[in-house]
Amino acid sequence: MTAPLLSLRGISKSYGQIHANRDIDLDVAPRSIHAILGENGAGKSTLMKLIYGVEQPDAGTASWKGEPLALASPADARRKGIGMVFQHFSLFETLTVVENIQLVVPGKKSDLAQGIRKLGRDFGLEVDPLAHVHALSVGERQRVEIIRCLMTRPQLLILDEPTSVLPPQSVDKLFETLRRLRDGGVSILFISHKLEEIRAVCDRATILRGGRITGHVDPRDHDAHDLARMMIGRDMPQPMPALAHSGGEKRLEIVGLEHRPDDPFAATLSDVSLTVRAGEILGIAGISGNGQSELAALISGETVLPREKSQRIFMMGRDVGALDAAARRRLGFAFVPEERLGRGAVPEMSLVLNSLLTAHPSGLLK
Repeated sequence: MTAPLLSLRGISKSYGQIHANRDIDLDVAPRSIHAILGENGAGKSTLMKLIYGVEQPDAGTASWKGEPLALASPADARRKGIGMVFQHFSLFETLTVVENIQLVVPGKKSDLAQGIRKLGRDFGLEVDPLAHVHALSVGERQRVEIIRCLMTRPQLLILDEPTSVLPPQSVDKLFETLRRLRDGGVSILFISHKLEEIRAVCDRATILRGGRITGHVDPRDHDAHDLARMMIGRDMPQPMPALAHSGGEKRLEIVGLEHRPDDPFAATLSDVSLTVRAGEILGIAGISGNGQSELAALISGETVLPREKSQRIFMMGRDVGALDAAARRRLGFAFVPEERLGRGAVPEMSLVLNSLLTAHPSGLLK
């Protein structure tokens, strides 16, 4: 049997009274795609941060190619041959692809650009080294993140929820890339909670629930129902058939909305009209970068229309285009932003303090 590339034994990590990881045993084989599967909050991202040196374990041991492994930082991990692409990208939009990579990988721009093109050809990660990041699609930006890791020559690549921001066609392209990387000798840790994706691309899967491992399996030998049971500890409820719903009174109405953002990299909205009625779910679909974020900011009040142009957004029949987010909350409007960490929460603060940030100005506290 082939010796594991990475081996963890009894790894535990707690934050106060929260046990994020408990007694984790994990072996990652060479030239394999290994899934870490679990619900949100199961401890997947914490475990990856421990492997990448972002956090240090409270207990347990790790070995790399049979030798003891102790990582004090991500720089230590990269020197050992471990790379990671985080769920939230860390690229500078005003810089080019090669300039972003030059921040991590030393070298002349011309040499780095040549290396970027070669990796693109070899692994299906084609991207223009001279393109500005703001002009790239989400899938292309992810390629840049992967290329940046590959240019440090990793033997283990960690991908944290890599498909969460990708449209279906980009997911297929990513899977082709992962198979090429595996066949080229790179091991991959693939963190996800999407069962069919794991069955499609992974050789092994480790399932986490509540910070503990509930199984090590070959995902191709189990259907999605079996994996879900291991992941949540019970059978999945059967989906209810969709029911026709005519909707009630208008809760949100947008009429001929036009908006040109000050940000030169943002999308311009032109003649947008829609209606959401009481008891109705309305979906807004589109590839990232085509105006969804700008529309959400206008609806939420993060972006406010000039008063002379405000009569385009109505809530319960009231013109709210010129009202800020706090005023709209007082009318009963709630909003969950796309960027949860950057705009939806302050990670360093407690849940109570985070709730106060919106509860106080909205008049919810007495």
